Parts: sequence; C-alpha cells; structure tokens
Amino acid sequence: MTGLSEHLASETLALCRIPSPIGQEQSICDHLEQVLQVKGLAPRREGNCLLVPGATRIALVGHLDTVPAFPGDGPPRIDGGRVYGKGASDMKGGIAVAVMLLSELPADHRPHLILYDREEGPYAENGLEPLLQRGAIPALDLAVCLEPTSNALQLGCVGSLHATIRFHGRSAHSARPWEGENAVHRAGKLLASLAGTERRAIRQGDLTYYEVAQVTSAHGGRARNVVPDLFEMNLNYRFAPGTSIEQAKRRVLDLAGDAETIFTDLSPSGMPCAANPLVGRLRALGVDVEAKQAWTDVARFGAHGVDAVNFGPGNPAQAHQVDEWCDAQALATAFELLRRWLLA
Repeated sequence: MTGLSEHLASETLALCRIPSPIGQEQSICDHLEQVLQVKGLAPRREGNCLLVPGATRIALVGHLDTVPAFPGDGPPRIDGGRVYGKGASDMKGGIAVAVMLLSELPADHRPHLILYDREEGPYAENGLEPLLQRGAIPALDLAVCLEPTSNALQLGCVGSLHATIRFHGRSAHSARPWEGENAVHRAGKLLASLAGTERRAIRQGDLTYYEVAQVTSAHGGRARNVVPDLFEMNLNYRFAPGTSIEQAKRRVLDLAGDAETIFTDLSPSGMPCAANPLVGRLRALGVDVEAKQAWTDVARFGAHGVDAVNFGPGNPAQAHQVDEWCDAQALATAFELLRRWLLA
C-alpha cells in the first residue's frame, strides 16, 4: 500500500470498529463530530446527522448506518491490501475519503459535507429527508453520494417497491386436503411467473437499467399436518428511471392478481443527470460511466430538484455481504480523482 492508501485504510478501519447498524448511529456520529472539530471544520450536528459548510455548490454525501452484523463476519482488520469490516464498502471508506478531502482542500474549493442516519431502512424513515425539508442543506449544483461504485460514475438509480402479498385459504387436516384450500398452492402461479421472468432492460440515453421482481421472504402454515390457510411473501420490485411510483404499484397489482396486496415501502427512481456540467467535468477525468442498478438517495435529491450522482471507492458487490471489504488502493484512487475534480 502507498502512504495515502495506508492512511485512508487506517481511517476506514477506525470507522468500521464503531458498529453503526441502522438506528444505532450515535457513537459513530460522536466520533466523526470530534474528528471534524479537531480538523477545524466546524460541523453542525442535527440529531445523528452532521453538516459541514463548504465554499462551493457541491456536496459530498454519506450515510452513517450499515446493515446489521451477519453471522460469519470477521473482526474489523486490514489484510492483503483490503479493509474488512461492516460498512467498509457501503460506505465508511467513502466517508473516510470525504473527511480527508475537506481537511486538505483549500477553503475556497471545499465542498459541503452531509452525513446522515437511517439510510438502510424504509424510505420514510431516512435521516436525509428532514434535512432537505427544513432547508438545512444549502442550494447545490450537484450532490455526490459516496455509494460503492468501484470509482465509476453511476448515474440515476432504480426505484424500489416492497409489497406484502397475502394468499388466503382454508385450514384442513393434511390427510383430507379437499376439506380446505391450500394458501401456499394458491401462490404457485405467481411464483412460477416470477421464476420464469427475465430481467427487463430499459434504456435511458447510453445507460441500461434492469427492472426485476423478486420474492425476498415468505412464510405460512400452522403445523406440519395442517393445510395452511394463509401464506404471505415480500415482493421487492426494482424499476427503471422514468417509471413512476403509481406505475410500479400497478405492475405489482397486475402480478398479484386477486391476492391481497399491501405496499410497505415506496422509493422513487432517480433520473440520470448526464447533462450537468459538473458531471461532465468528472467524466472528463476518464472514469467509467454506468447506470446505478440499486436505489440510492440520488432519487431523494432529485425529488427536491437537486442533481446528484453516485461515486465512491467501495465495491458494489461487497455491499451487504458477509465479511465486507474495501480495497485500500481504491480509497486512494477515489481521493485523487475527487481532489482533481474539486480543484479543476
């Protein structure tokens, strides 16, 4: 590792050693508040969010929370040029890069820094929304969400809809199933349809997004010798930019047919902002440009009329993985690219 990558790896490791699963961000917020104060960056704290004023109309944006720890996660550590730890890629490595940038850039080139809580949960509980609603965030020309992108510039994002789909039946002894109606069997047509459906490619300019629907959890039944009278599943539908929430809901209702459908989380898609001059300036550095095949707060910024992109050192394939890691050299590369962009 180089001196820069070694330093950023060490800073990322320090953040990974502070557990911050969604809803438990106070300790890492306390730590970063102190770090920023020592660096003379005057953070303003709002709950478990931190805002550092800058001199430009650009913001670097990161969430403090991670998904919960998994069985099989190893201890936070640096090994073989990688930083291991929950959130290393999503997105504590990006936060370490942003903090170092703010401390080293000339004051007149310094972007704003926005660190917030509760990103990994329901759309309505996200800590960024109250900041935007009450005007705590200044006028911006571009927000850079430090999501894991392997230092590619990922534009837009797919929307995400979660729905509970319930199939009702009638209980009976499993030796005499004709006396009841099996709720699990009623779900068979939908499950077969989903299993046989390929991802759907949607083009936006030069970018390709994929619409997909997956059952992510399911349960039903009372006992092993009872015909189940209720079977329910969570359906997660990811939809491309240009599809509205109402259109996405209609597609899920069409899939579910006569099953009871309850929408539990609705996150809009985010349109790509390729024409933004600041985005063009970042593209000119030679970074790869891709579609964001996930939901991010790029969509939330867009809903408030602010252009936003995804760019960060983390590896997208490591997000939400057991024993998550981030490449130390990728941290240094992200720092250098963002520094050149912000100084241009």
